[in-house]
Amino acid sequence: MTQNGDDATLVRRPGVPGLRSAPDLSEPAPPQDPQADEPPQELPLDRNQALLEAAKQVGALLKRQGHLFALAGSVAAYAHGGEKNLQHDVDFAIRPEDADAVAATLQEAGLTVYTPPEDWLLKATCFGQPVDIIFELAHQPVGADMLERAEELSVDSVRMPVLAPTDLLWSLVAAFSEHHCDFGAVLPIARALREKVDWERVRRECGDAPMPAAFFFLLERLNVI
Repeated sequence: MTQNGDDATLVRRPGVPGLRSAPDLSEPAPPQDPQADEPPQELPLDRNQALLEAAKQVGALLKRQGHLFALAGSVAAYAHGGEKNLQHDVDFAIRPEDADAVAATLQEAGLTVYTPPEDWLLKATCFGQPVDIIFELAHQPVGADMLERAEELSVDSVRMPVLAPTDLLWSLVAAFSEHHCDFGAVLPIARALREKVDWERVRRECGDAPMPAAFFFLLERLNVI
């Protein structure tokens, strides 16, 4: 290294192949890193991508076995063009009468499936991510008509049925209550999908429930609808 004035410049000199400098025996050798010879490890997936991988795996399993189902929740919103800002789990909608058959399909594929205290869904784990298999949306049983309205979309390159935008927004807004009223989670979805949603139908099917009515007021004030 040479130094001219205040500027220091690293000078690289040509080395001779096959030769190594002799160690300085007057100083102790540095400790060996036990991981120095290990191959580099792959970086873990971020949470959004991990949830997408779980959605793709479960969706492919259900589709392969011919189950009637649709992707729901924040991953469905992403499939329709929403933000890749997914929530804490993956949601699938199925009919109540198909719950046992769907559970068997997932268990045969090696996934952990269990019944929570709530009687309107099953829970599974895929790639370490929580997956909810829901057969009741906004306190109403999932029907074949809703699942047949689902649109087949590409979910990160895997095609599967996804709840139609109007059904998706109804399922989110109609679920608002005094005990569950997270407007902040649903507002970005409403903004992203507003041109694809039949808002009059959503409003009609929500009735006069106060929390959905408050959300509609917010959407109107923000010029979303």
